[in-house]
Order: sequence, then C-alpha cells, then structure tokens
Amino acid sequence: MSANGEWDLTRRETAVAKITRPAVKICGIMQAETLREMDGLPVDYIGFIFSPKSRRYVTPAAAGELIRQSRESRMAGGRPPLAVGVFVDPTLETLEATLAAAPLDVVQLHGKGETPDFCREVARRFKVDVWRALSAGGEEQRSDGAAEGAETPDAGPARLAAYAGAVSAVLIDTAGGGTGRAFPWEVIPAYERAAKAAGIRLFVAGGLDPDNVGELLSVYAPDGVDISSGVETNGAKDAIKIAAFAERVKQQS
Repeated sequence: MSANGEWDLTRRETAVAKITRPAVKICGIMQAETLREMDGLPVDYIGFIFSPKSRRYVTPAAAGELIRQSRESRMAGGRPPLAVGVFVDPTLETLEATLAAAPLDVVQLHGKGETPDFCREVARRFKVDVWRALSAGGEEQRSDGAAEGAETPDAGPARLAAYAGAVSAVLIDTAGGGTGRAFPWEVIPAYERAAKAAGIRLFVAGGLDPDNVGELLSVYAPDGVDISSGVETNGAKDAIKIAAFAERVKQQS
C-alpha cells in the first residue's frame, strides 16, 4: 500500500509481467520463520488462509505483520512475493476489515456463492487482483461435506468462461480445497483452452509436491502452481520441501 493509502497496482503488474516461468504460490503461511527460510527462493506468491475452519487459519492482524516482514525479503527475481488472501464466501464487510489489517495484493475466493458480479465488485471496491478457485474434474462438495455428482467434462471450463473480465486468474483444485489430493490431470487442457480464450491466467493446485510437479509441467502449461500440504512435514511448512518444489518449477522454464 502506498503512502497515500492506495494499492500499489504498478508493483503488482510489474511483478507479474516479469514472471517467465510458471508462477509459484506457497499457501498456508503462518510463521515468520517460514518466510525467512524462503528468502532468495523463486517464490512469487505467498498465501494466507482466512477461513476459520482451516487449520492454517491466521488472523488479519497476524497476516498483516507477516506481509510486512515479507516485504523485506527477496524471493522471485529479487522481489518480495505478492500476498494472497484466501477466503470462503466472505461478505464485502469481512473483506474490508481484513484488508484494513492485511495489505493483500490478491483476494482468492474459494466458496460456492462468489459470482462473477461479486468478483468484479471486490476488484472495483478494493483495487486488488481477484482469483476464483474452482473444483476440477472431481465431485462437488455440499456444505455438509457430502459429495454431489461429478461434473461433466465441459462443465468446469464453462464455469471458468463465465468469469472472463471478472477475475485475473482461476485456480483449479480438488473439490473441497486443501485436501492434499490431486484431481485427474487429463482435464487440464480443457481448462487451459478456456482460460486462454477468456484472457484469464490458470493456476493448478491439489495434491502437488516436489516429486510430481515436474511431471505436471512437462505435460501441461498452466500459468502457475499452488501448493500447501505438499511442502509440509507433520503439518508444518518444511523449508527443504519448499526449496525443492520451487527449484523444480524453475527447472521447467
């Protein structure tokens, strides 16, 4: 955020423009030690979970302090990483209160009721990039955790297309998000085509780890990859796994 209280759009746009390999997002950051261990790594985005149901939940105040510390680091190309806040069906009032405490660059929406119109309003009102998470190639989850039906092959890409002009990126993940399980990768090309046609960047998440990300990127060409549990050991971020993941993505550029 600039001295006059406005979001530094130039900083975000410049950072994105300089990424020539798939972007790397490490999600579920909770500790300053993790940021210190990531300094110098090719990491472009750090994610903070604002869903109270998540074991990786952080308060806006805690995230704000971590973001301020991250501004002193030099990760991707010698630049600080951009900060992403992950929300599940937030109200505009919740977003306003969170952003007042945590200077996010990106709002990532993971719920079921976040329409294209809502995403446009978030971007307009708060001057942030907006990403929309969609489940890919698997079963939709009801609010009680039970599975509904598996989507048809064209349903996911059609949902992505509806967000053209409303978001800057779509993240495809296993239904439920944060499960550590992969979805069937063979659906990715349909999403890639839909994202390209819509002018939306495409991120892939779900079940990635340092051992399989190279395989993913040797076959498919998403704009970025997002990981959380795949770089953890016993529920805590593992510096060795984070470094291995980031370097293997870099090797695919």
